[in-house]
Amino acid sequence: MKSKYLPVALSAVFGLAAMTAASASTLEEVQERGILNCGVSTGLAGFSQIDDNGDWQGFDVAVCRAVAAAVLDDPNAVQFVPTTGKTRFTALASGEIDMLARNTTWTFTRDADLKFTFIGVNYYDGQGFMVPKELGVESALELDGATVCIQTGTTTELNLADYFRKHGMSYDPVPIETNTEARQNYLAGACDVYTTDASGLAASRSSFETPADHVILPEIISKEPLGPLVRHGDNQWEDIVRWVLNALIIAEEKGITAANADEKKAQSTAPGADTEIARLLGAEGEYGAIIGLDNDFALRAIKAGGNYGELFAKTIGEDTKIGLARGLNAQWTDGGLLYAPPFR
Repeated sequence: MKSKYLPVALSAVFGLAAMTAASASTLEEVQERGILNCGVSTGLAGFSQIDDNGDWQGFDVAVCRAVAAAVLDDPNAVQFVPTTGKTRFTALASGEIDMLARNTTWTFTRDADLKFTFIGVNYYDGQGFMVPKELGVESALELDGATVCIQTGTTTELNLADYFRKHGMSYDPVPIETNTEARQNYLAGACDVYTTDASGLAASRSSFETPADHVILPEIISKEPLGPLVRHGDNQWEDIVRWVLNALIIAEEKGITAANADEKKAQSTAPGADTEIARLLGAEGEYGAIIGLDNDFALRAIKAGGNYGELFAKTIGEDTKIGLARGLNAQWTDGGLLYAPPFR
């Protein structure tokens, strides 16, 4: 009986917390506080991790900093709150964090039932499998009877069950809470296989002492559109976070970088110039006022760390230890899925 009604109870709790947290303007709270509270992972190389200097770095971290730059004129005015697969939604629903930027998959129930709003996709991913090279496994279809390390409270649990059932295979799950715990169990031999988003597997493998001893199998068994999310009920805050992300995507498409953003703005009102750049960078119109900010909000967000492509390249791209190709995350003009609505 308890398990039957638990999802309904959780939904009710999250819904009530969301309404309570949204009763005041999130923008006003963040500006009065002077700090953006941003939920991230407990540590995933390339996406959100503390460096040797004690500073948070990574692809998801950069999105938080861009929002802080837009709203507070300071990309460093962020309090990063580490969350696990289980605690992330409670932290957002309760108001402990203002936004969540933590390799989280956009699904129907998370959007509609748990009362969250995904503001876009910042990484198109899919679930994969990693195994020790010494096992000699070349395909996920050879994993019948394997022990599998899997994070609880994630979409990977259901995807894994569906995939193995579809192919008539069995497995023994080894439940874990965090990425760190997953890596430790996998390297200790507590499981034959580690499964999560393919980007997460690449990030974990990059931290191993001998990455070449581990193989990411070719099968991708799910769609995992990852992106930042906020609570239902505060449309202004939703619009702000959404259009900061969109600004980073549009900036790459238009060739606007952290280094040339001011120059691009100065040139944007010249005869024959791209008028969308003028609107985006605040040289034309009053677009910032529509969401309660000044007209330079997108300019600051871009200057905080660069456009989408710059952030990707320096945190998880092919020239980093993570080594991810753009693939589906390339701009739509380059055959990828990355596409932002017009800034007009």
